[in-house]
Amino acid sequence: MDLSVKLQSNNPIFDNYLSCLPTNLTHRDMLTKYEKISTYIYSKSSEASVAVAAEIAEVILEKQKKGENCVLGLPTGSTQIGVYAELVRLHKEEGLSFKNVITFNLDEYYPISSHSLQSYHQYMRTHLFNHIDILPRNINMPDGTIILETVHDYCREYEKKIIDAGGIDIMLLGIGRTGHIGFNEPGSGRNTRTRIITLDPLTRQEEANQFQGFVNVPRRAITMGIDTILSARKIILTAFGEYKAKVIQKAVEEDPDSHIPASFIQLHNNAKFILDSSASAQLIRIKTPWLLDSLDWTDGRLVRKAVLWLCGQTKKPILKLTGKDYNDHGLSDLLAIVGAQYKINIKVFNDLQHTITGWPGGKPGVEDTFRPERAEPAQKRIVIFSPHPDDDVISMGGTLLRLVEQGHEVHVAYQVSGNFAVSDEYVTRFLDFHHEYIGYYDYNNEKAEEQQQKVLSFIKNKKENMIDIPDLNKVKSLIRRMEARSALRYFGISDENIHFLDLPFYETGMRLKSPVSEKDVNIILNLLEKVKPHQLFAAGDLSDPHGTHRVCLDAILIALEQLKEEEWMKNCWVWLYRGAWAEWEADEIEMAVPISPIELSRKREAILRHQSQKEGAMFMGEDEREFWERAEQRNRSTAKLYDELGMAEYEAMEAFVKYYP
Repeated sequence: MDLSVKLQSNNPIFDNYLSCLPTNLTHRDMLTKYEKISTYIYSKSSEASVAVAAEIAEVILEKQKKGENCVLGLPTGSTQIGVYAELVRLHKEEGLSFKNVITFNLDEYYPISSHSLQSYHQYMRTHLFNHIDILPRNINMPDGTIILETVHDYCREYEKKIIDAGGIDIMLLGIGRTGHIGFNEPGSGRNTRTRIITLDPLTRQEEANQFQGFVNVPRRAITMGIDTILSARKIILTAFGEYKAKVIQKAVEEDPDSHIPASFIQLHNNAKFILDSSASAQLIRIKTPWLLDSLDWTDGRLVRKAVLWLCGQTKKPILKLTGKDYNDHGLSDLLAIVGAQYKINIKVFNDLQHTITGWPGGKPGVEDTFRPERAEPAQKRIVIFSPHPDDDVISMGGTLLRLVEQGHEVHVAYQVSGNFAVSDEYVTRFLDFHHEYIGYYDYNNEKAEEQQQKVLSFIKNKKENMIDIPDLNKVKSLIRRMEARSALRYFGISDENIHFLDLPFYETGMRLKSPVSEKDVNIILNLLEKVKPHQLFAAGDLSDPHGTHRVCLDAILIALEQLKEEEWMKNCWVWLYRGAWAEWEADEIEMAVPISPIELSRKREAILRHQSQKEGAMFMGEDEREFWERAEQRNRSTAKLYDELGMAEYEAMEAFVKYYP
């Protein structure tokens, strides 16, 4: 089975209206007039990665023909995984040699051993160096073990090595949510060179999942400076995923500023940004293209996007928008093409109102032309895919409860074990209970005691770069299973409808996961072919293209592609929900399910059953609120937004977007 062309699915939101934008050169110039650096947008992150790798390969080959070395500046991070994978493929399948390549990595944590699982030395070996024919002497990476008193001299020597190599031909960059490039955090000046720095708390929070928690992330790092980076002959910055969209907008459209170090790349005369559609979401040409040029207004989704944006600008509900509002905010051509404002207002109002339903599985025995879901079959077979063992109740717990209470056959499939998100302390607590329980009842369970002591001994003696032993991972997985069953039983779902898929891509024992494989897809295929659902829900998070949620979605979409000719699949509708971090934008929502105060309370109770993720969950991100708090705030905010747009007032809402295989 060839997975290569499907590993990164199309963004089902932004692709909808990109075709409405003008394509001739004059109009394209108008659309990009606020962008201060050349910016290229690809529909898929995989396509962008291939394009970047091809550009690097071209320079390597040109240098080879001249008998010269090619000097590369290289970053780490999930964004670069696809680029490095393509470079490895070019080496193995097309004979691209790296013997004339000299590399200088941007940064490294300090202090850290090069053999640590979290070190960038380990990252580069895993993703690139171990798979190509680069000469070891040509690899240069900052040393995270040098004595602190010698760091200054070491950094000057690193700069000298770059100069002695002839300077960097291509500098490949990623970007952090603080706008950092390398580890040049906000406040880094234009003239900075290689040095030791203190990491921003947000950057450390981003890296917390690599180090089993925020407190374990190093506080310092060694990094190339801004001036070092700008000294390269060519710069390519790549950014994939919607969580990069805000900082990309600032780096591309706002003036260079030390608060967004990546914005200094605008000063380079041969630099560009390479984005996927999700990372481009906040650029003016994507978010509000009507402010730049005339558009094709025949797509109702683009009209809806513009009108709801106008509501936000005027602080008015849809039906109170006036012709003057349209004219004053750059939408006069929409009025000229579509007609009077009341005609547009009513159309958008009705479209949004039709997204609201208290029957997420379809309401039996009613005319369903303007309902988001079909009335028939009245009782549907439904599969809810949950990447981790709590995403279901966090993201769509109220809807899940409705589906059960309205008589549908609901199956919940947990795609990964989630064991990586359970702390060692939590495991120790459970095993202590188990030990006391056995002792209290005087059970003779020698094997269980032996396994328990093995796990506890490992935790006690665990070193920084050790991978968890299988027995410890098993205990962590069982904890997540126990919590998931408890939450679903509370909602009335029987054990036989709870499926733990344990997709193999996740079970590496490390934060870094494997790519989607045929084994992962086959597990999903088997479940779908067994249940033959009428309705399917999946997590539609489009952030990190190599994050667990996105990889889980990719596996589902590959399976759906293979099943598309099945008769039952032709009658299966697919809905995408969002996780704890964000909600769909109002113009994207195609089904909004109202949640009553009682249902919201029950959803909270189900989330709290996931106790290991309540007490010191390791991957909370920059938001310190607990998951139930985030979910409730998000659901209430969606309901408030609908109310402000002129819809009925509800306590809370969960939102979904339909995916068309």
